[in-house]
Amino acid sequence: MTTTAAAAPPHLPDSRYALWRLLVTLLIMTVGSSGMYVVSVVIPAVQADFGIDRAQASLPYTLLMIGFGVGGMLMGKVADRFGVMWPLLGGAVALGLGYVACGLAPNIVAFIAAQAVLVGLLGSSAAFAPLVADTSLWFVKRRGIAVAVCASGNYIAGAVWPPIAQHFVETVGWRQTYLGMGLFCGLAMAGLALLMHARPPALSMAMPSAVAGRPVPGMRPFGLSLGTAQGLLCVAGVACCVAMAMPQVHIVAYCTDLGFGAARGAQMLSLMLACGIASRLISGAICDRIGGLRTLLLGSGLQCVALLLFLPFDGLVPLFVVSAMFGLFQGGIVPSYAIIVREHFPPAEAGARVGTVLMCTLLGMALGGWMSGKVFDLTGSYHAAFLNGIAWNLLNMSIAATLLWRVSRGATGRAAALSS
Repeated sequence: MTTTAAAAPPHLPDSRYALWRLLVTLLIMTVGSSGMYVVSVVIPAVQADFGIDRAQASLPYTLLMIGFGVGGMLMGKVADRFGVMWPLLGGAVALGLGYVACGLAPNIVAFIAAQAVLVGLLGSSAAFAPLVADTSLWFVKRRGIAVAVCASGNYIAGAVWPPIAQHFVETVGWRQTYLGMGLFCGLAMAGLALLMHARPPALSMAMPSAVAGRPVPGMRPFGLSLGTAQGLLCVAGVACCVAMAMPQVHIVAYCTDLGFGAARGAQMLSLMLACGIASRLISGAICDRIGGLRTLLLGSGLQCVALLLFLPFDGLVPLFVVSAMFGLFQGGIVPSYAIIVREHFPPAEAGARVGTVLMCTLLGMALGGWMSGKVFDLTGSYHAAFLNGIAWNLLNMSIAATLLWRVSRGATGRAAALSS
């Protein structure tokens, strides 16, 4: 007597395989996200080597992040069609070649081109938005914490790579550092990508029924048209990350200017992003309880507090403390956007819309990194740059609060209609 090959798919949402895949995803993101943090560490060395000002030295980071954001959308489309393994393999090759090209760059233009195209657009982009979207398709019951764990790889990279890069910059130089990273990161990311062959479960299997007290996805998120709602989330993503970029991109240069040295700045950046790992995990658990919008507003408000604390304190110990607070406060902001989209927008459009909002957060990081350097060049001080970040942070908070108010008002109106 014969039986059918299988009564159930080989891999199910929330299964052991999904957890194992999440671990591999975390490792890939840790390796693939290294570029944005290494370039922050080498800003002083690159500036001195090429004889450029601080704003020009910030441009490689800015254009890398623009390429990172745009590439995330492109890689997401490739992953939707062929599976996430193939863009990851292509990204591994591009990342390795990009680092080598950076190490061999004869001038700032070639360095910027390698960062923007190879490291950002074609390399690291494969290791962020596509992996976040892929993770959201493998989990149903604890999607918030799963996405947070996945996104933590970006911050693990921020905790691990700055001190490593700073050590090798001081011992062998920034060019040799990039050459070594090209070999290691390219091979490591390619090897891990081969473990991501399986496709996610069908959306129809992964889609949960409506949960009591949570918004139901629909064609009018927040009571607005799809385009208007998407636009507001995109503006919010840019605004929060312009503010976020100020300490992350310039803390090494800031410490150098204060006389503490680049090594202390790299340690602060590592501490900031290590605390961000804890923040993302905690925020993921909170998000599963209170929803994406409230998590976004909470994180944005706390980030603003931390930015304010950078103004009166410029001693070594206070800066370490404030850097740790900044990491703890803002780590859950970016992952909350993916959850907001899944909660409020049509499920069939979630992948493209998540990629678009995440692209805007990366564009905000790019704009914030360059803008902070420009403000420094104009004023000779980072205090004005911190104030600029606070203003953008307040814009993000106002959008999040408005959307939350509209959701609450809509829920109240529905409740009144049912009771009448």
